[in-house]
Amino acid sequence: MNAPSSICLLRTSAIGDVTHVVPLVRTLQQAWPQTALTWIVGKLERKLVGDLPGVEFVTFDKAAGWAGLRAVRAALAGRRFDALLQMQVAMRSNLLSLAVKADRRIGYDRARAKDLHGLVINERIPARNGEHVLDAIGSFCEPLGLKQTQVRWDIPIPDEAHAWAAGQLPGDTPTVLVSPASSHALRNWRPERYAAVMDHAASRGWRVALIGGPSASERAMADAVLVACRHAPLDLTGKDTLKKLLALLARAQLLLGPDSGPMHMANSVGTRVLGLHAASNPDRSGPYSDRRWCVNKYDEAARKYLGRPATEIPWGSKIERPGVMDLIDVDAVVERYEAAARDLGLA
Repeated sequence: MNAPSSICLLRTSAIGDVTHVVPLVRTLQQAWPQTALTWIVGKLERKLVGDLPGVEFVTFDKAAGWAGLRAVRAALAGRRFDALLQMQVAMRSNLLSLAVKADRRIGYDRARAKDLHGLVINERIPARNGEHVLDAIGSFCEPLGLKQTQVRWDIPIPDEAHAWAAGQLPGDTPTVLVSPASSHALRNWRPERYAAVMDHAASRGWRVALIGGPSASERAMADAVLVACRHAPLDLTGKDTLKKLLALLARAQLLLGPDSGPMHMANSVGTRVLGLHAASNPDRSGPYSDRRWCVNKYDEAARKYLGRPATEIPWGSKIERPGVMDLIDVDAVVERYEAAARDLGLA
């Protein structure tokens, strides 16, 4: 088919999911370098991807409520796109999509659609079960006649972010970054268990650093971890920006943490991820490139809390129940840390 003259992508959040959109952007740019791409993205998320070359960004500030919707409508007034890729099914995003005038409005298949998603689209991606989120997002190019066969990020990292990260993590000491807090509190592991693994890594000669955002909940989690540590780690909580975090992750050998944005950022720069999965399925939302270092207790959680194995519950089900992360013990995480260290030649 002929290349579209313009495509609008709508995926405003969250950090991990926005990271998953970048390979789709690369696929579209490689196939159709002359096609104008416009991406409606969240205010915070734009700080991570807003300097992707060849993409126009329109910011949606969800905290602004209706004013945020009106701002997007004003920014797109008088414009029409050949296609809209509506990659977010929440009601707010479905409403937001009405600000986009497009001949082709491509959305999710019926099984993955919700919140009146079907009313704002006129085409659907192929219906598939068992896909990773990144592959589902990548399939949005298929109704346009393309296939995502390569996954490439190359999210720009400014020189000043690299310089800052080098100042925090100087030299070549093997480093594990620990991002203990998810925005979903029931995905968080116990602080004392993080501390036990961090102490083990420190005893093996690794540099250990805590990372996290500036929110009160992330600060409280970091403080609880610090209190439980026998070997004081470097505490970088609240000190970075998204670009600085990306640079930190690129300098580290391993990231330890739950299913959250930093996991996918680490994966995008090729850093191994020791993901902690019980509340969510790593095959759907774990680190895309390599899940060998993850601890996966999702099936055990399904059996305990839902009474069925993971193969018998709907794909993508969240098992965010109190105590679910306690299914992951320290020994299992230490074992994956040691396996990753051996693979790196650092055991």
